[in-house]
Amino acid sequence: MALSIDEILVADPAAAWTGAGFGVDADGVCRVGSVRIRLVGREQGTGIIGWSLREFDGADVDGIPTASSRSDPPQPGEHPNGIVDIDHLVMMSPDLDRTVAALGSAGVLPRRERDTELGGRPVRQIFYRLGAVILEVIGSPETRADGPATLWGITYTVADIDAGAALLGELTSRVKDAVQPGRRITTLRHQQLGMSVPSAFISAPILGR
Repeated sequence: MALSIDEILVADPAAAWTGAGFGVDADGVCRVGSVRIRLVGREQGTGIIGWSLREFDGADVDGIPTASSRSDPPQPGEHPNGIVDIDHLVMMSPDLDRTVAALGSAGVLPRRERDTELGGRPVRQIFYRLGAVILEVIGSPETRADGPATLWGITYTVADIDAGAALLGELTSRVKDAVQPGRRITTLRHQQLGMSVPSAFISAPILGR
């Protein structure tokens, strides 16, 4: 069977996420589509500190702690901010060739790639499919560095992006056109909420595109 994401482990307090309109269960789990986001507090660090993959056989993916899971997808949670799914999860790589090889060893092959710029520097985006979630790997096409890959940020599909932005007010950026044709996006000012994971909301894809 193909790999899919079961759980994303985040070193944030649950209160920060409920303040951003996420529904969080009593056990600190935020259920988004087919994925569990487990909020474990600051004791273990900040940001995304690991994940679990269904049908994975190993201990890590290019240095990212990775557990194997046989759990069925959860029932989706209810979220006041209107999110319905994870559109994509961003992985930052210091060595794209190495990360691509690690994902290939885990049984995941790239779907497409795109060259662009980030902060005025050239970067390459390589896209994978992990169940319902797109994994976007970003790194330099020209240079390599030591250190592990990292899971950096999450973009969520939202049912009504204008309503979600209105709910959070100044805690979101201006809603604008996304790179994906016909879609619109807003960025959550996560640090003001006490969240350590860069987060964005994007409107649902247009059928047929």
